[in-house]
Amino acid sequence: MKRILVTGGAGFIGSHLIERLLDQGHEVLCLDNFFTGSKQNIVHLLDNKYLEVIRHDVIEPILLEVDEIYNLACPASPVHYQYNPVKTVKTNVMGMINMLGLAKRTKAKIFQASTSEVYGDPEQHPQTEGYWGHVNPIGIRSCYDEGKRIAETLCMDYHRQNGVRVKIIRIFNTYGPRMAINDGRVVSNFIVQALQNQPITVYGEGQQTRSFCYVDDLVEGFIRMMDKTPDNYAGPVNLGNPGEFTIMELAQKVIELTGSRSKIERLPLPPDDPTQRRPDISLAKEKLNWEPTVMLNEGLIKTIAYFDDQLKRTK
Repeated sequence: MKRILVTGGAGFIGSHLIERLLDQGHEVLCLDNFFTGSKQNIVHLLDNKYLEVIRHDVIEPILLEVDEIYNLACPASPVHYQYNPVKTVKTNVMGMINMLGLAKRTKAKIFQASTSEVYGDPEQHPQTEGYWGHVNPIGIRSCYDEGKRIAETLCMDYHRQNGVRVKIIRIFNTYGPRMAINDGRVVSNFIVQALQNQPITVYGEGQQTRSFCYVDDLVEGFIRMMDKTPDNYAGPVNLGNPGEFTIMELAQKVIELTGSRSKIERLPLPPDDPTQRRPDISLAKEKLNWEPTVMLNEGLIKTIAYFDDQLKRTK
């Protein structure tokens, strides 16, 4: 049994990770300020005597004794990270410094949930870990994109300077149950709109591409990165589904699977919206023996069922 801290543990991905770690028999500390996280995501776990929930913001230091840290604390949807961009930068930078300081003091292994957004609007396709990115440092997405890039820098500097055992994963588009109804990301937007027979809002011509990874596959990759790689291997490693779909294809698939009467409504493209996003997962296959197993149709059916239930509860 290990004592594991998960920051952002009440979030969409964090709650799935905590569930998995508890199933493995570990003691888990869930730390969250509940800005985008929700108690509803972890309420079914609260009776577990090995789970402790701490309401805390990672931009403030905290003293804990832990063996491992999974740092997932940060709003990940443009709607939420652009709501207070200065706070987003603080979460990425000050939060990272605080968690790395905790890892240094306790000699804990630390995992950083980075993002494909570090590649910006990529000029390389698909994106490999060796690509340095094409990011606008002063755009409306910069608080998140550049914040995550600085967080990776901090991880590597603590690793080289202080010997902190660091693991960096770059997450590509992930979806599944426990996404928030107001999440603002494309999968949740389309499903909620389709279930309510509202117009499906597609930005631009809908020809921009994304790759969609089901949350269970992602969490499996997290744990393999933390447990299966040597302590001196920091990454970064891409995790995502290399299957590539246009946004229009996704919209049509969601309409089909929900049996919706929704029509497509086109809106102007937001600034700095990437035109292509697909991971090269060769390194994940080599280092983690990992690749996604849940295909888009299967994952969408599970996610649609979750949102259908959530919408019925709110009526």
